[in-house]
Amino acid sequence: MQLGFKNYILEDSTYKGGGKKIVMPDGVTVHKLSSNENPLGYSPKVKQALANTLDDLSFYPDNTDIRLREALVKDFDGVLGADNFITANSGSEIIDMISKAFLSENDEVIVSQPCFLPYTAFTRWMGAKAINVPMTEDYNYNLDGILEAITDKTKLVFLASPNNPSGNYIPLADLRKFIEKLPEHVVLVLDEVYRHFAEAEDYTSGIPFVVEGKNVIAINSFSKTYGLAGLRVGYCYAPLEISNYMRKICKPFLLSSLALEGAIAALEDVDFVNKTVALVKEEREFVLNGLHALHIKYWPTQGNFVLIDPPINDMEFTAFLEQKGIMVRPVGNFGAPGKVRISFGVREANKALLAALEVLMKTQTTTA
Repeated sequence: MQLGFKNYILEDSTYKGGGKKIVMPDGVTVHKLSSNENPLGYSPKVKQALANTLDDLSFYPDNTDIRLREALVKDFDGVLGADNFITANSGSEIIDMISKAFLSENDEVIVSQPCFLPYTAFTRWMGAKAINVPMTEDYNYNLDGILEAITDKTKLVFLASPNNPSGNYIPLADLRKFIEKLPEHVVLVLDEVYRHFAEAEDYTSGIPFVVEGKNVIAINSFSKTYGLAGLRVGYCYAPLEISNYMRKICKPFLLSSLALEGAIAALEDVDFVNKTVALVKEEREFVLNGLHALHIKYWPTQGNFVLIDPPINDMEFTAFLEQKGIMVRPVGNFGAPGKVRISFGVREANKALLAALEVLMKTQTTTA
């Protein structure tokens, strides 16, 4: 008897992360700038909350996530209610839940590459098809092209602001114009995982559109700003009609005790969040100035990372930096062939990065 394996699941769509730290000789510091992680680690308040939870790990966690959702209400200054929020084990699982809630075989979603791989992978797992409307050469969304690509089969449109790996954002006026033209049968999934780092005057989160009841789901994560990548906590918010529908597929005891207590504590430490954001913005300016001085092409970014066009082959470039103890991320599989994404670290890491790049550029000049 033949097993009922689904062909669209058999396709290789495994997400590969930024890698574990490389091993270097004694005395050589490794700087991991490949996964957009928090360079400051995580809040001391989280560490204490986790320690306080360790004695209770033999017990089941809360049956629901209501305490975390109430903490999110406070963090969003009461603009949304607890029922507008849904939490899960990472922003990626939120994407998975959205796919399960809205997609069936032969449905379509629209993505714009380069983009986060789970948009397309999770779509395929549901037997649906991802239609790519590529970004422009300057890595901006072709919003008119996306609207033209929508059909009766289209269920979801994925946009990210700031976008990973390109760092671009969608101005408020452009996003509003796009949403107003979006057909009623389509849900916009707005990935705003990097929203804390955006400083453009016309940047917007999904809040105004969700408050207005638009078909918008905004995805967030505790992995970046809060430094809890290892705990795997994410959430989204949406109008009640959508969030209450999605909640029907939420599992009981979904979040572990450590994840719940850690995330709640992270939201309470506003000082740590502010310190993280300030550091990223300062180091972003430092690195971009350094790249400019070295004549290395990069694209404007509102995230805690930058996309560059390396002076040599992307894999050779990555290998060269690894020899210097610096980890970066080639993003050809994101839809940006030949390009490399570099996270912003602490000043020591960023100085090491620029020093290594200076050596590389001098080598290129010598051999030219």
